[in-house]
Amino acid sequence: MTKKRIIIDTDPGIDDALAILLALASPEVELEALTIVSGNCTAQQGLKNAQGVLSLANATHIPIALGVERPLLQPLLIAPETHGDSGMGYATLPEPDVAPIDSHAVDFLIERIMTAPGEITLVPIGPLTNIAMAIRREPRIVTAVKEVIIMGGAIRAGGNTTPLAEFNIFCDPHAAHIVFHSGMPLTLVPLDVTYQVVLTKEDVNRLLQIQSPITQFVADSTRFYMEFHDEYQSIEGCVINDPLALALAFAPQLVDAEAHYVDVDIAGGVSMGKTFADFYRMNKQEPNMQVALGVRPRDFLELFLERIESLAHSLTPAI
Repeated sequence: MTKKRIIIDTDPGIDDALAILLALASPEVELEALTIVSGNCTAQQGLKNAQGVLSLANATHIPIALGVERPLLQPLLIAPETHGDSGMGYATLPEPDVAPIDSHAVDFLIERIMTAPGEITLVPIGPLTNIAMAIRREPRIVTAVKEVIIMGGAIRAGGNTTPLAEFNIFCDPHAAHIVFHSGMPLTLVPLDVTYQVVLTKEDVNRLLQIQSPITQFVADSTRFYMEFHDEYQSIEGCVINDPLALALAFAPQLVDAEAHYVDVDIAGGVSMGKTFADFYRMNKQEPNMQVALGVRPRDFLELFLERIESLAHSLTPAI
């Protein structure tokens, strides 16, 4: 089996960490690197979190590159109310024992994509600042990248940061605008599908049947996340947005995707950062991405749980 080569561009909060663990647990993909952007937490905190997650999973051989630390034009926005002050909820990660590489994430992305044209899948699960900057610096990556699977946006669904806008896009809508209009082969995984993927306490209790630092991390981090979802959104459990986007790198059948022309509002006002699809081709524009609008949530959750169980077993010494 030829593994799909992926780079995750991430603002490591709770569901980002779960996506990283899912990538490490999935034999279909080769996680080549993590590139860090601000979002759920500052980029510096995100770097520390990424280092800790890789240490937790005995994967410190994977390079980490620190990227852009502020949005292109918007003020910095982070989400401690959602992910906790550290970005990891109630979880405590190992102290980092791997240093980031010297290259800036933007330079690293360009170098890795251009030296392997048609082979690298990007999975951006945070604001799109690093990707936009890479496009501006080296436009040839647009045709050299294999595909880009973006967790972000809300098409028919409401927003989770404003009534209209999803967090990743709202944090840097100008970056999203650059990426959406770049010509890259894009798949968008919006709240329309991710908010149907709810990890429950029963799911976490199932994982805790395995005594492992991995399962304990999932429990400790998501407990904070669940408290947020219960208090602010009346959801029992927590929505794990980012792992679904990651899973589409090797299991696209989990969603029903449609080709649409999608744009993002950067004009300001109440709809700033709103993503919208031209369903009736009113603007006579050709589709610029695939958009996931249907999902089989339990199929995905079973896959996620089985993979995390497998990872936990593989890293737990036999007694």
